[in-house]
Amino acid sequence: MSTKFILVINAGSSSLKFSLFSLGAAGALDPVVRGQVDGIGTRPRLTAQDGAGSKLVARDFAVGEVREARDALRLAGAWLREYIDGGEVIAVGHRVVHGGADYAQPVLVDAEVDARIEQLIPLAPLHQPHNLAAIRAVREWQPQTPQVACFDTAFHRKHPQFADLFALPWKYYEAGVRRYGFHGLSYEYIAEALAQLAPEIAHGRVVVAHLGSGASLCALDAGRSMDSTMGFSALDGIPMGTRPGSVDPGVLLYLVQRGMTAGELEHLLYKESGLLGLSGISNDMRILLESTEPRAKLAVDYFVYRVARDIGALAAVLGGLDGLVFTAGIGENSPEIRARIMRACGWLGVVPDAEANLHGGPCISAVGSEVSAWVVPTNEELMIARHTLALVTGRGEKNDI
Repeated sequence: MSTKFILVINAGSSSLKFSLFSLGAAGALDPVVRGQVDGIGTRPRLTAQDGAGSKLVARDFAVGEVREARDALRLAGAWLREYIDGGEVIAVGHRVVHGGADYAQPVLVDAEVDARIEQLIPLAPLHQPHNLAAIRAVREWQPQTPQVACFDTAFHRKHPQFADLFALPWKYYEAGVRRYGFHGLSYEYIAEALAQLAPEIAHGRVVVAHLGSGASLCALDAGRSMDSTMGFSALDGIPMGTRPGSVDPGVLLYLVQRGMTAGELEHLLYKESGLLGLSGISNDMRILLESTEPRAKLAVDYFVYRVARDIGALAAVLGGLDGLVFTAGIGENSPEIRARIMRACGWLGVVPDAEANLHGGPCISAVGSEVSAWVVPTNEELMIARHTLALVTGRGEKNDI
């Protein structure tokens, strides 16, 4: 009997990430391959590792071979078919950034879902078209293979309604102008991981800090999202690598009134702001922490300040705090940023354990700390694979973490 697999795809403008999971006994999902095609449109390169992290392939391609997500998927698919050697991909799960107000859970993709994802492109113009392009390419090449759309907004759809409102005329809310929240697949994974790793806080009040090139915070109450720092778009909330986080709308009006076009404004907000804009050096926290330039220090200080400020705001939403969790690139790998944020949150009852924090935890708070702090690596790909398996087989049981 041939091995059965779930393929997970995360298609973006400059890279296409893919993961392959083998289906074991009782619905267990075992990581087999994790790879990507990056440099789409510039210097495309296919790389992949096996489940143990050993390199499987590193191959460069000519620019003309990989101009968009569809091209990247074709190359990755050809390599994967060779690698699995007769194994069967029983379903493909896709990360889709925006599910709008319609989707509170993953769904099997059909013509109606495809059309709705397309309608949501204006809400996520830099992400949604690439997500959709990958779905359509798979359908064209493998029409018999079920596909599942897993929305980054879905986990937040159970917010109290007032948490999703802007104080604008009601007609705009009805037209879809509301706070959606993102990084939902990451937060859903963390909520489930806490049940195994830290059951003493899993059913309590937790703020999760997803700190990476894209960054946000989420308030969890018994594993349910109550609020998030990201809103209508992935620009809102805390500062990010190249995105500013919250900006007074008057600033945007001012820039438009001074002649900035919509396209120029979009580029400014998505590509030139955040840590890069403040420092003038880099969007990479590692480089900024090593730099002696005053603006690099200022960018780091601002990042810590805004994260700590918004943790306080979400603690107020929850009516107190039982746990603080760090995840994603910066959250998982920067002891210095974690330590500074924890010190800034000392008033909430967070007491860091310096040695545990230096070694990455998982628990990084001191014995007796009123609020425990944790480092929990996220795994959005596994979350997508679980949802995909559950939908296509009706028996997918989630692995212990």
